[in-house]
Amino acid sequence: MNAGESQRAPWIVGVSGASGTPYAAAVLRALVDAGEAVDLVVSRASRLTLLDETGISFRDAHWQEDLREWLARGADGKPGTFDVDVSGIRYWSAGDLAAGPSSGSYPAKGMLVVPASTACVAGVALGLSKDLLQRAASVTLKERRPLVVAVRETPLNGQTLRHLVALDDAGASVVPASPAFYAGATHIQDLVDFVAGRVLDAAGVGHGLYRRWKGELGGGSAAVR
Repeated sequence: MNAGESQRAPWIVGVSGASGTPYAAAVLRALVDAGEAVDLVVSRASRLTLLDETGISFRDAHWQEDLREWLARGADGKPGTFDVDVSGIRYWSAGDLAAGPSSGSYPAKGMLVVPASTACVAGVALGLSKDLLQRAASVTLKERRPLVVAVRETPLNGQTLRHLVALDDAGASVVPASPAFYAGATHIQDLVDFVAGRVLDAAGVGHGLYRRWKGELGGGSAAVR
């Protein structure tokens, strides 16, 4: 291991099986744009969602090629919308429980779970660690590092609400995937970027994904004229 490698401290991004893979793509692009190192964990269930929402098969043996194609797509599904350098991203298989992020001694800034399914929320809240995504989230909590959970489900039942409260009590930030309209959205990508931006806000990562509220009424409507 060289000196540069030993100083690497990535954000871990976990993608669960909930609908909302464009949210994950937007977060990943913004982290790369911010110059952040990223460790990516894609759950088995999320591969099915990704295939359904984008037509992309995410394969361990060809993850860089598949990731590049995924991140290049806009939220409207149009390919080649973005040009993304994935060289700063390291991929770990969700079944690899011996991976770096499974240990508290592995250097990481924190973890973003986007989107987070209710099954993922339950697994992390209960400490099940059934795969690397859940284990990495549990490690993030025990090491008192930032954990942001972007839950994507509606309606929420009492059991899931209790799990979310448990995560909040444990120190996680719960960020529902709820787009806002005051930023003057004119395209589906604007709504996706708003949610991604709020996830990054909770983690303290700088970005320019959406127009921030400045206390002036009508700013959003003026932006779309």
